[in-house]
Amino acid sequence: MAEYLVFDWGGTALKYALMNEQAEILEKGDVPSPSRDASKEEFMDVIDGIVNPYLNRIKGIAISSPGIIDPVSGTINVVAVFPYLNGCCIAKEFAQRYHVPVSLENDGKSAALAELWKGNLAGCTDGAVMLIGTGIGGGLIIDGKLHRGKDFLAGEFSMVCTDIYHADQKESYWSDLGYRGLFRRLSLITGEEVSEMNGYTFFERVENKDSAALEALKQYTDQLAVMCMSLNMLLNLDAICIGGGISRQPALMDSLYQSVSEIPQINPDMREGLKLPLPVVKPCAFLSDANLIGALYHHLHEN
Repeated sequence: MAEYLVFDWGGTALKYALMNEQAEILEKGDVPSPSRDASKEEFMDVIDGIVNPYLNRIKGIAISSPGIIDPVSGTINVVAVFPYLNGCCIAKEFAQRYHVPVSLENDGKSAALAELWKGNLAGCTDGAVMLIGTGIGGGLIIDGKLHRGKDFLAGEFSMVCTDIYHADQKESYWSDLGYRGLFRRLSLITGEEVSEMNGYTFFERVENKDSAALEALKQYTDQLAVMCMSLNMLLNLDAICIGGGISRQPALMDSLYQSVSEIPQINPDMREGLKLPLPVVKPCAFLSDANLIGALYHHLHEN
């Protein structure tokens, strides 16, 4: 069975895996990501160190990366974590360097493809993946295919404005539903400084029934539920899968299920008796390996 080297580039680490056509991971590893201040040559030195030992056995290289990605040409744009790669035709440059076919896809869209291929959107016609990170990334599945849009921006949820009267404030955008937005809500309740907080410490407080943490979580999932409802009314989706690191916390999904069930008590038309379908929300099937699986799918079936 053919083998492929698959990358998941992130700001902290460059993950990689040797995978077969069934997305089985045969080997995997990671190295620290080059800094924003590094050069393209330094970045490529790191990539060479990963790729060269596998060149005699792989049939191709698949890459998942942050940024605005043109998957047809394999060009990367607006990639803040690797500014020295902006405008680079990665697929062409890598193919010339390593002499194997190379594909490139956005990280959020890779996660959506993973769910479509082998995850909790398998068999769905229309769906969405929302990834909770520093902002809200993800992808849209329309008519059984990943929908990218003419500028490859479809699924960039973070830039959706939720308060048109305060559009000059960061809190008025969907990006506020990133995990830092959860901590911000706790800070507004308690007044405490939460800049050093992480998901583990927050959900430890939830587990210990800390009233402020529970209130912050409910406020957060109430807003997330309304956003899911809005997305469902626009696209009438089969399901919306929630991913990202904090989605591993059962308390987050339990609170979100509760918030979704309470939408009829919030929506003014539904309170008056209008029957509207509630969004079906699910956790993503894949977490840390989602981008690897989706990048391989893109390489095998779309590239």
